[in-house]
Amino acid sequence: MAMDRMILGENAIYSTDCSETGLNNNVLVCGSSGCGKTMSIFEPRLLETFHSSLIAAVTKRRVVEKYKPVFEQRGYTVEDLNFIDPAESNVAYDPLQYICSYADITFLAESIVKADPRKDKSSADPYWDDAAISLLSAEIAYTIMTKDDSTFADVLDLHNELDFRESGSQITTSLDGRFAYLADTAPNSFAVSCWKSFHQLPFKTASCIFGTLNTTIDTIFSPELRKMIAMEKKVDFEELANRKTVLFVSTSAVNPALHCFANMFYAQAFKTLFEYAEGLPGGRLPNPVHMLCDDFATGSRILNFPEYISIFREKQISVTLLVQSESQLESMYGSEDATTIINNCDTYLYMGGMDLKTGRSISERLNAPLEEVLYMPIGQEYVFRRGQRPIRTTRYDILRNEQYNEITKRYGQQTSDQCR
Repeated sequence: MAMDRMILGENAIYSTDCSETGLNNNVLVCGSSGCGKTMSIFEPRLLETFHSSLIAAVTKRRVVEKYKPVFEQRGYTVEDLNFIDPAESNVAYDPLQYICSYADITFLAESIVKADPRKDKSSADPYWDDAAISLLSAEIAYTIMTKDDSTFADVLDLHNELDFRESGSQITTSLDGRFAYLADTAPNSFAVSCWKSFHQLPFKTASCIFGTLNTTIDTIFSPELRKMIAMEKKVDFEELANRKTVLFVSTSAVNPALHCFANMFYAQAFKTLFEYAEGLPGGRLPNPVHMLCDDFATGSRILNFPEYISIFREKQISVTLLVQSESQLESMYGSEDATTIINNCDTYLYMGGMDLKTGRSISERLNAPLEEVLYMPIGQEYVFRRGQRPIRTTRYDILRNEQYNEITKRYGQQTSDQCR
C-alpha cells in the first residue's frame, strides 16, 4: 500500500509507513506564534497527502479554500465542516448520530458537561458535574427511545421544555408525564434510571444542577450550530476509514464556545474510529486516518485524548499537534497528561520560542546548554525521532516547492476573480 511522506524541515523528510520506520506517526510540533508552523508543517502535510484520509483542523479559512480543489483533483471526497460559519458547511456534525450504546450516551453527556477547560482546574465537588451528566443522559436516552430519526436538536428542544417547581421534599417537573409513561412501558430503561436520580433531588440542589447544565448548553450550542446539526448530510467517520476523504474542520482561535463544540467533535471522532477499527478483522482501519491539529492547545480539552493517543498506531490513526509551548499543552491537559501526550509522539519538532520550561526540556533532550536553545537563530529547528540522534536543520522552505507555487497562483487568481 502506497504511503504519504512527512516533511518536517530541509533534509528532514520521512516515510509514514510504520512497518518501515518502526515508529508511530504522531508528531508534536512546538514553536512560538509566527515561527512558521502553518507554512512549514501544516501546508506541506496537505501537499504530501495522496493516499491516507485526513481531518484537517484549521483556524484560517484561506487554507480550506486554497486546498479544496487540490484534493478534488486527487480523487478525494472533500468535506467542509465550518464551525465559524455553519451555513457554509457541506456536511453537518450531529453528536447523536454516533450513539450505539448506553456508554456512548454517557460519553457524549460527559463531553458536553466537561467541555469547559476551567473545570479541570476547579476544586469544586465533582458531584455537580456527575449529576448534570446524569440529567443530560436522561434527556438523550429519552429522545432516542421516543423519536425516530432523532437529532441532537431534538435533545436541545426537550431540555428547553424542562421546568420544575418545589413539591414537598422533591420537585415536580414539566416532563414528569413523559417519563412516567416511559417508566410504565420500560421501567428498567437507562433513561428512566437517570431521570430518577435527578427527580429525587431537593429543589435547591436540582436548581443548581439545572442551572449549570443550562449555562453549558447555551454556551456551546449557538442558534447557528443548532441549524447545522439538522442538515441532512452528516459526517461519516466510517467513510473516512474506507475511502480517501479530507475533512476540513474550521474553528476560531478566539471563540471558546466553538472550541468546546469542536473538541467534543474530536473526542467522538477518535472514539468512533477506534471502535470501528476494533470491530474489523485485524483491528485496523482499511485506510489510515491522520488528524492535523492547528493551535491544538488553544481550545478546550479533548475528553480521553491522553488515553487515545497511546493506542492510535495499532488502529492506523495518527495526529500532528501544533502547539506554542509545552507550558501551553500542560496548561490545557495538566502536567501528567501533557507528559503522556508528548511521550506518545515518536516525532517531536522544536521550532523555537521564548518559553523557559520548553527551552529547558529541549536543552535536556539535546544535552546542550539552555542558551543554545533559547538563542537558536530564527528559521532553525530541532527534529527528534525516537531511536535516533536529534538533528538541527532549517525549516522547510515551501516557497521553493513548485506544486505549492502553482496552487498558490491558482488560488490568487480565483480570489481576484471573486473580488471583481
